[in-house]
Formats: sequence, C-alpha cells, structure tokens
Amino acid sequence: MLFNSVSFLLFFPLVTGIYFLSPQRLRTPVVLLASCAFYMAFVPVYILILGFTIIVDFAAGIWIEERTGAARKVALVASLVANIGVLAVFKYYGFATGNVSTLAALLGRQVAFPPLAILLPIGLSFHTFQAMSYTIEVYRRRQRAERDFLTYALYVMFYPQLVAGPIERPQNLLHQFRDTHEFNYARVVAGLRRMAIGMFKKVVVADTIAVQVDAVYDHLAGQTGLPLVVATVLFAFQIYYDFSGYSDIALGSAQVMGFDLMENFRTPYFSRSVGEFWRRWHISLSTWFKDYLYIPLGGSRGTWARRATNIMIVFLVSGLWHGASWAFVVWGALHGTYLVVGSATASLRARMRDRSPLGPAAQRVLSTLCTFALVDLAWVFFRARTVSDGWYVLSRMPVGLAGDLGRFLSGSPVYGLVRSSLAAAVLLLVAVTLVERQAIEKRGVREGTLIARFPAPLRLAAYAILIYACVLVGAGGARQQFIYFQF
Repeated sequence: MLFNSVSFLLFFPLVTGIYFLSPQRLRTPVVLLASCAFYMAFVPVYILILGFTIIVDFAAGIWIEERTGAARKVALVASLVANIGVLAVFKYYGFATGNVSTLAALLGRQVAFPPLAILLPIGLSFHTFQAMSYTIEVYRRRQRAERDFLTYALYVMFYPQLVAGPIERPQNLLHQFRDTHEFNYARVVAGLRRMAIGMFKKVVVADTIAVQVDAVYDHLAGQTGLPLVVATVLFAFQIYYDFSGYSDIALGSAQVMGFDLMENFRTPYFSRSVGEFWRRWHISLSTWFKDYLYIPLGGSRGTWARRATNIMIVFLVSGLWHGASWAFVVWGALHGTYLVVGSATASLRARMRDRSPLGPAAQRVLSTLCTFALVDLAWVFFRARTVSDGWYVLSRMPVGLAGDLGRFLSGSPVYGLVRSSLAAAVLLLVAVTLVERQAIEKRGVREGTLIARFPAPLRLAAYAILIYACVLVGAGGARQQFIYFQF
C-alpha cells in the first residue's frame, strides 16, 4: 500500500480511529493487524518471510538473555544468519550467481545455476536491519529481551516505517508500544501537518521532477552536455524530496497515534563536507552502519590506513545494501573515497582556508557547493541502471556543454523545455522550502516549522494550498512508487 494512494487515505484514519477507541490491551493487536494488512497489500505471501524472521529473532532474543558463554553467541549467529540468509536469497542470489557465471566464462569454464524467479519483498533491507539491531542490542545487554510475541512482532512490522524506515532501535521503539497514548489535539495537528508536507514533497515536487529526470536517464543514447547536467542536478532533489517525503509521512502518521520515530534527515544539502552529509542524510542507516559495522571493525582506532580500510568496507557494504548492482557498489565506493581523501587532506585544507582571501561566509558557501557537487556526481551511479550508463553520463556531460550554456542563456528555442523545466523546479523547491521542517534542534523547539508560525488565516490557506496541490498533481499524473521501496 503506497502512502500516496487512495487506499492509504482510507486506511490511515480508519486504523487511527480504531486505535484510539480501543482499550490499551487491544491496541498492540490492532496496530499489528493493520500493519499486516498494509504489508500484504503488496505481495501477500511475503508476509510468511517476515513471520519466519520474527519467530527466529524473538526466540533468539530470549535465548541470548537467558544463556551465558558460547551459547549466547551461537544464538546471535543463528539469528544473523537467518536474517542475512533471507536477504541474500531474495536480493542477491541473481547478482551473485550472474557474476560467478561471468567470471567462470572468462576463465574458460561454464557454470550454470538454477534460476530463481522471485520478486524482491518490499522493504526487505529495512526490516531486516531493524530486526538485527534487536538481537545485537540484547547480546550487548543494552536491551532486555522482549517476552511478548505480539509486541516484538509489531516492533518489526510497525506500518509507518515498515518498508522504508527509519530503521529504529529497540531502545527507542519497543517501550512505546506499552505506553498509553491518549488523543492529543496538538500532537495530532502536528502529525497531520508533517504528513501533508511529506505528501507535498513526494507528489508535487519529487514526482514532477521525476518526469524531467526520466526523460533523460531512460533515453541516454545521444544525450550530451546541458540536458545530462540538468537531469543529474534535478535527480539530487528528486531523491531527497522523495525519501524525506516518505520519512515525513512515516513520522507524521506515527506521531498522530503518539509514537516518536527517529529523524532521518536534517537538510543534508546544506552540508559543508561529505562526512557532514552522512550525519544528515538517511541518519538511521548511517548510524546503523557506524554502530554495527564500522565500530566493530575498529572504527577510527589504529593507523590511518586501518581507518581508511574500515571506511571503504562500510561504504562498499552500504552500496550493496542499496541494491544488487555494481552501479550501487561504485556509488558507495565514491562516497568512501571522498571520506578517505577528505581525512588525508584535512590539515592541508585547513591551512588553505586560513590563507584564503575569502571571508568565512564565502568559504561556507563554497564548501557547501563543492560538497553538493561531489554528492551529485555520485548520484549518477545511483540513478543509472548500470556502471556503463553512469560512465556514459559522466563522460558525455562536458561534450558541447559550453555551446549548450550559450544557447540556453541566449534564449534559444531549442532549450525552451529545459528553461521551463528548470523554472518549474526552482519554484517548487522554493515553495517546499517555505513549508519544510527546519533544523529545529538549534532553536530547541521540537515541532517548529515555518508554516506552524504563520498567522492562523495564512496557515489555513497554506494547508489548503498544500492539499489542493497534492490532489491536483496526483490526479493528473502517474502515481510514482517511492524510490527507496525497492531496497
């Protein structure tokens, strides 16, 4: 069930109403049944996969807590093998066997693997990582094993963040299923406002930009210069507003019922380094890799070479997490390289800043633009279907670019569509910036948004415009699945 669908428009208020009308003892079963229905709206039979991993991890958690010594580690390994095994079969079987067959052919041998014609279960990587965090935290004795099966099942299947996160930790979410959540008008309004903003970001901004991006990236043959540059820049905003829009809807719908999920984005394109970008982009995943892979590998301890190796391992795995494709691996490798090179040149860049004739404000702007450029170049391989397509985009961008820019700026009718697309995109980005959730931590206001501080008449008008724009654009165009649903 897509958030941007009529089905969800009916599903959400119905489930929320039943939730608040139900006695406390029935609320967990109510939301769990609703979450099952939500997931089964995609491919019903795949709920059996979720059921298998839930049973395994629930039992493993209790076993780990009650045992000592090697028995605890055996249970943890069994849980991790079950989760990673499911992920490997459904997401990486074709990728792995295809690469083995190709390698064997290069060596003059033929290796045949039985085909496995299966669809990737939606959101598999997300709920697998969330389940793994539970057993790891129990093993580390940072979380008590959950003894109520329905509560643990809901921890894995909670519908707002089931298919695209944020990837929660048991310490934050499990106890909330036992808390009593009364209907709170202010909280409900704040949650609905966030859902509306998220829907606007997805339906009006991301999906509108997607049309322009797809027109170029889905027909790369013969594309050069300015169209490739424009499409690549627009994709950076498409993926941000698509994914952060999903997160806003997820956090907002949970907030309406009284649940607090972790923030997943903090205006990442205002980052002044790639390291800062990853502290502000897909925060639940980046912190997951930090806590469960980077630090166990040794983190920043040891020699610089060791730290660099750990960083590259994390980002190569992150690339594979996003998809069974070498293009995603290249995307991860680029980000790892950025961080490694950034670490190696930190002192040099600091000296250059000290000697620069530019003032602090200009340096901040330049750092932000450079960071965006690096991130955007990496997005090429995220959007391209293959590594060769990504390389085609990068190699053909400079071809004829100077002439394209001249004709574009001179008003040539050849680039009329590009100009109108850019103008529409800029207007949308300005509009969403006016209503988007701000970096509120600095002001110490938990639910601060610009739109919430408007005078009441203007605020109501802004809400009406948001809703009307979503309905108008959504009714007039094809419904786009969220990008991160495929992961």
